[in-house]
Amino acid sequence: MPDPINRPDHETPTPPQESDFSRRGFLRAVGSAGVSLGVVGAAGQSSAAALPKDAEGKVIAGFNATGGSIPASEKLWQPFSDRKIRVGIAGYGICAFGAAFGFQDHPNVEVVAVTDLIPSRRAKLAKACRCEKTYPSCEEMIKDDTIDAVFIATDAPSHARLAVAALEHGKHVATAVPAVWGSLEDADRLFDAVKKSGLKYMMFETSCYHDDLYAWRERYLAGEFGKIIYSEGEYFHYFGTPLGGYNPKTKKVDVNGWRKGCPPQWYPTHSNAYYVGVTGGSFTQVSCLGMPSIVPHLQAENNAYQNPFGSEVALFRTSEGGMSRMAVTWDIMNGGGERGRVYGQKYETGQVDVRKPPLPPGVSGGGHGGSHGHLMSEFVDAVLRDRKPLVDVAQALNMTVPGIVAHQSALKDGEWMNVPQYLL
Repeated sequence: MPDPINRPDHETPTPPQESDFSRRGFLRAVGSAGVSLGVVGAAGQSSAAALPKDAEGKVIAGFNATGGSIPASEKLWQPFSDRKIRVGIAGYGICAFGAAFGFQDHPNVEVVAVTDLIPSRRAKLAKACRCEKTYPSCEEMIKDDTIDAVFIATDAPSHARLAVAALEHGKHVATAVPAVWGSLEDADRLFDAVKKSGLKYMMFETSCYHDDLYAWRERYLAGEFGKIIYSEGEYFHYFGTPLGGYNPKTKKVDVNGWRKGCPPQWYPTHSNAYYVGVTGGSFTQVSCLGMPSIVPHLQAENNAYQNPFGSEVALFRTSEGGMSRMAVTWDIMNGGGERGRVYGQKYETGQVDVRKPPLPPGVSGGGHGGSHGHLMSEFVDAVLRDRKPLVDVAQALNMTVPGIVAHQSALKDGEWMNVPQYLL
């Protein structure tokens, strides 16, 4: 089994007393099968009018969950460096994603350049990030030798290509999910580029800072679960109408963009994190089934991927020898969100502090269960301290690549297939 993910290099917290945030009651909840806290709303939730919406006017899954249900650590964030990392941000998009993680608010960050292929969105990103310098493309921005790190929040098919290019130009890289788009060859190229560069790479998988998953990871690392016997994750996002995406043919955002009809398991990280993000392990084998969809754009003849499935459910063998069911679906109407459950060989409730680390002043948890600010702060901290970040390239690929193989299995009616392994 790969080594468990490293603990963030924060000060070891003092275990709380039972009176703090009803600790025993919370631990009972996050250890049970029927409870997931990953997408519940909380204080600080943005107004519905300000949240990104899909083609049917519904808030895009994850963005309506802007807080956490566990009180934050009472410890204050402590500055430890006067250095400011000079960051370039690529991609505003339908979700305003480039600005959503709060790089512009971190005291150790200066956003020095932004880019988006659409000029109007580029201007919005510059305004949101309080940055005057813009570039027409990410390819041009990464040539800027004054930039230390980039955040790639572009269309999913470009993530790996731009990440490799940025690493080759000497930039640390943070990227939105998934790490690669349907290509095992791109996965190997990205892995090799990170190792060769010696630079930091982190994928911003939002599930990793959901309250429940974060707590399970802390408990797993403390030995309270033993090995995980069974886990499951679900990313349910209904697309009756394609969500607009960048279309390289028209160089515009339209319904025939990259999202239209994409294989569900090519976007697997929100679900796969509910094992890989808890344990730092991996999936070794997969059998996946898909169901042909009644939604027109999710039928093979109506999308560029020739993908016939609106829903794909994968059964994985884990690196611990356990089992994991991970489901991604675009055509189930009566569900939505990102959630999961884990079950271990044992169940102990010791004195592990399951509260997330404090954030710098001015930085909020943000969307997707209060994960945005924590992911950004983790990346910045890893660069400043020169340490391994959470969801490094190995873990990013161990979350992403199993979905690519799962889709191949679904096209072969559930044939068992081996999953490539990544270990630094």
